[in-house]
Amino acid sequence: MNTNTHPLELAGKAPLVRFQNVTKRYGSLTVLDNLDLDINANEMVSIIGPSGSGKTTVLRMLMTLETIDEGVIYVGGEPLTHMVQGDKLVRANEKHLRKVRGNVGMCFQHFHLFPHMTALENCIEAPIHVLGMKRAEAEERALDLLDMVGLADKKDEHPSRLSGGQQQRVAIARALAMRPKVMLLDEVTSALDPEVIGEVLNVIRKLNDEHDLTMLMVTHQMGFAKEISDRVCFFSEGKIAEQGTSEQIFGDPQNLRTQQFLNAVLDAG
Repeated sequence: MNTNTHPLELAGKAPLVRFQNVTKRYGSLTVLDNLDLDINANEMVSIIGPSGSGKTTVLRMLMTLETIDEGVIYVGGEPLTHMVQGDKLVRANEKHLRKVRGNVGMCFQHFHLFPHMTALENCIEAPIHVLGMKRAEAEERALDLLDMVGLADKKDEHPSRLSGGQQQRVAIARALAMRPKVMLLDEVTSALDPEVIGEVLNVIRKLNDEHDLTMLMVTHQMGFAKEISDRVCFFSEGKIAEQGTSEQIFGDPQNLRTQQFLNAVLDAG
């Protein structure tokens, strides 16, 4: 099979996320070069590759934290970066961006929790003010999510009283409180001490096993990516150099650049 074609795409299932001919430049530097990438519903996709290969830019564009220079991004079959006007696509306005990106949640490398709010308050702020939830409903959902990430007993603690691993788990619960269809995970363990990385990976593992979430994860945790991913995409110089199942990418990579990268990072580990 062509390593650039995913089996679910061949089966004719519409992707939940689609990058179509997407290019991103910073001045003369092309960070993403004519990217085509489909993510299917309930699929766990890991993006790996060297620094500067465009990995995090993919997530930031999907979260509309970065604009694109060419192409279109779709979420749930609806254009995210553009909107329909008459019989053509035009650049999306802020109202359209807000509506469509409501389907996307993101956890960052650094937790970005509100320091003056408790864990519970961090998780209910956006559902109340963005989704218009009643406070009681938002609190009930937040308590369920904090329990799911193993922090129900820390609901009244401020971030400064939590470890890095606990703060990252609160950040995951906060993102899930918005009921996203797609969850983006950007190097969520890289700012953590080694002894607490496992607790965050266990939460992601649980999300993958027990919840119908579509997840796109940028990670340098190769062992975890191999274990959890339905598909792995290796990025190099703004392009997908190779993609396939975790078994294929980690066990029998075809692209020389993929082989060199994996040899380097696995030897270093």
